[in-house]
Amino acid sequence: MTHPAVGDIAPAISLPRDGGDIVNLSDFAGKKVVLYFYPKDDTPGCTKEAIGFTESLDAFAGLDTIILGVSKDSIKKHDKFVAKHDLKIALLSDEDGDVCERYGTWVEKNMYGKTYMGIERATYLIGADGKIAQVWRKVRVPGHVDAVLDAVKAL
Repeated sequence: MTHPAVGDIAPAISLPRDGGDIVNLSDFAGKKVVLYFYPKDDTPGCTKEAIGFTESLDAFAGLDTIILGVSKDSIKKHDKFVAKHDLKIALLSDEDGDVCERYGTWVEKNMYGKTYMGIERATYLIGADGKIAQVWRKVRVPGHVDAVLDAVKAL
């Protein structure tokens, strides 16, 4: 499975978000976008990551940067996740997995000897020009938000 690389134009996105509005990547032309993929709402790592991005939202906004989280969870699950943890970032629902496929984050995983398909935790930093500026694959949550913020500052 290939995935977009640094320098590529970011694949288009049109997905429903928590609250029900439709978000298009093109809505943010001229802004930087942090597009992060995560496995599942309300699991420990995903919760820490979402809270981390929420806590740093003002810093990102000050750098003209939008944060978008993507998982295959339904809007209903996203709404519960947002309410439970007072999240301030947009969570997009990719229930059919099309966007995950196009960004190469729908991958084979292995846990306790069992193989299954799931979302690889990955982050794409998209520049104001719509091109991918940086990619993080197989993300580890501790320190990740700070690393992304540093990369945005360097753009």
